[in-house]
Amino acid sequence: MLKRTIAILAVLAIVAALFLTGCTGEEATTTTAAPATTAPATDAPTSDTPTEPTGPVLSGELNVSALKTAYGENMWTEVAAAFNTIYPDVKVNITYDAKLEDTMPAQMEAGQYPDVVHLATGRKPAVTESQITAKKLLALTDVMSMTVPGETKTVADKILPGFMGSSATEPYGDGVVYLAPTFFGACGLVYNAGLFAEKGWTVPTTWDEMWALGDKVKADGISLFCYPTAGYFDSAFWGLANNIGGKDLATKVANYAEGLYDAEGKQILDILAKIASYTDKTVPANANNDNYLKNQELIMTNKALFMPCGTWVVGEMASSTNVAPGFQWGMTSTPAVTAGGDSYSQAWFEQAWIPADAKNQDNAKAWIAFLYSDAAMAIMGSDTNGNAVMSAVGATAALTGVAKDMYGIFDRGAKLCTGSFGATNPVDGIESPGAIWFDTLNSVVSGDKTAEQYIAAVKEANDKLRAALIK
Repeated sequence: MLKRTIAILAVLAIVAALFLTGCTGEEATTTTAAPATTAPATDAPTSDTPTEPTGPVLSGELNVSALKTAYGENMWTEVAAAFNTIYPDVKVNITYDAKLEDTMPAQMEAGQYPDVVHLATGRKPAVTESQITAKKLLALTDVMSMTVPGETKTVADKILPGFMGSSATEPYGDGVVYLAPTFFGACGLVYNAGLFAEKGWTVPTTWDEMWALGDKVKADGISLFCYPTAGYFDSAFWGLANNIGGKDLATKVANYAEGLYDAEGKQILDILAKIASYTDKTVPANANNDNYLKNQELIMTNKALFMPCGTWVVGEMASSTNVAPGFQWGMTSTPAVTAGGDSYSQAWFEQAWIPADAKNQDNAKAWIAFLYSDAAMAIMGSDTNGNAVMSAVGATAALTGVAKDMYGIFDRGAKLCTGSFGATNPVDGIESPGAIWFDTLNSVVSGDKTAEQYIAAVKEANDKLRAALIK
C-alpha cells in the first residue's frame, strides 16, 4: 500500500497510503448492494441502540466512489448492505476503482458527480486538493451533529479526540468541516524489534540518543534511517513539529507562518536534514512507486534501523521473503527534543467528502454518519477486510497481534496529533508542499543538494504558499 506516493496515504493509508494504501493495477468495479435483512454482528463496544434511525426517511440512489486499496474487496458492499438494513429504500451503487484519480476528475468536469467520495488528501494526483482549491466540497458541519444511524450518539461523539480541528478536516481554517476523518493508521518510526532485543539496544527516546545509536551502528555497516519514498517523511513530520513546539508550532507550519524557519521552525528542518545524512545511500534510487518496497526491506534485512511509516506497512510486506531471522515489527514515536519532553505520533487518516454538486446529498450525509456506527466499524475492521480502522471510539477494540501493538503506541505514552498543510491556490513551480518539504530530501541524501540548499528551498516555498493561502 503506497500511502501517498508520498503516499504522502495517508489514507492512509492510510493513508495512503493512507490514505492508506496505494493503487493496484486492477480494473474498476461498480456494484449495487442488495438490501440486507439482518445487521452484521459487531465486536466493537455497543450501547443501547434504537432499531429505527432518527432523521428523515430516505429513498432514491446513493453513488459512492472509493479508491481501490488493500482493504477487502467486499468491504464496501458489506457496509452498503448494513446501511440498507436502516435505509432499505436507498439503492447504493459502489464504484471501487484503482484508477479513480484518473477517471473521476473528467467525469466531474462533465457534470457527473458521485454523491460520496472516499479519497484522501496528500496523494500525488492531488484530486481532493483540487476540489478544495476550487471550493467544490459540501460543508459537513451538520453531519458532525447528526445521530449515528441505528445508535444514540452523534457523529462528533464517536470521533476519537485529536482528529478534528486541523486543515485535514477544516481546510479553510474557518471552523467549517468539509472532510470527514475515516480510516487511520498510527504513524511513527518502524523498526525491527527482534534486532533490538537480540542486541540489547534501547529504542532512543530523544534525538541525541538517536544520533548516538546511528554513530554506533555505522561501524557495522548499518544505516540509521531509510524511507519508502521521501513523501513518507510526512509520517513523522507533524509529530516532530509537535514535539518541538506543540500544536501552536504545528499550526504555524500548516499556515506557512512568516519567518517561521528563521525561528523555532528551523529546528524541524535541521533534524530532517540530519536524518538525511544518516539515511542509507541506496534509498533515493528506489524511492518511487515501482521500487519503494525495496527500501522497506532494508528494515527487514537489518540494513537500516528506522523508517518513517505507519501501520499499513505490515500488510504491504506480508508476502516478503527477504527477511532477517527473528524479525519482528516494532513502532516508536518520533523522539523528544529534550529528555522527558513530549513525544507525539501522527495519526494519518483518510477522508470522505461530498461534492458540492452531488445530487443525493441527504443520502450522502447519512452514509458518512453511518460509517461511525459499531455495525459498520465491525465490517471494516475485520481481518478479512484488511483492518480498516475508523477514527472512532471502539474501532481498535478487536485488533490483535502486530496491529494491536502498533496502534497501542498511543497507550505507551505517545500523544496523538494530526496535521496537514493549508490549502492554497496554485503556485508556479510548486506541485505541492510535500514536493518541497519532503521530496527535496532525496537530493540531500544523494548529495546533490546540501542541507543549506534544502532549508533555503523550504523557506522560499513557505513564503510563496503563504501568499497563496485560500481563506
